[in-house]
Amino acid sequence: MIAEFSIVPITGEESLSKYVAILIKEVESSGLKYQLTPMGTIIEGETDRVFELIKKCHNLMKQHANRVLTRISIDDRGNELNRMDKKVKSVLEKLDE
Repeated sequence: MIAEFSIVPITGEESLSKYVAILIKEVESSGLKYQLTPMGTIIEGETDRVFELIKKCHNLMKQHANRVLTRISIDDRGNELNRMDKKVKSVLEKLDE
C-alpha cells in the first residue's frame, strides 16, 4: 500500500515546518519507506503498518494542538512493494518515448 498524508495542527502559526519535523522523526523510526514532499509525506508498506503510523502521527500532533486536520490518500494494489519507485519510473520511461 502507498499512502500520502498530511497532518496540519491548527495553531494559528503560519510556518508548520517544526511540526513536520516532529512527524518525520516518527516516520523515520517506523522503518517504512517514505518520501517527504512539499505538500505531504508518502509512505509505503503493509496496510496495518501504514494505518498505524498515520494514527500515531495524528495523535502526536494532538499533543501540540487541540484541533488537527489529517488528509490521507491511499493507493492499495495488493501486497506489491516498491511501487513508489515503479510508478515514477513508469512515467519517466513514457516521457522518453
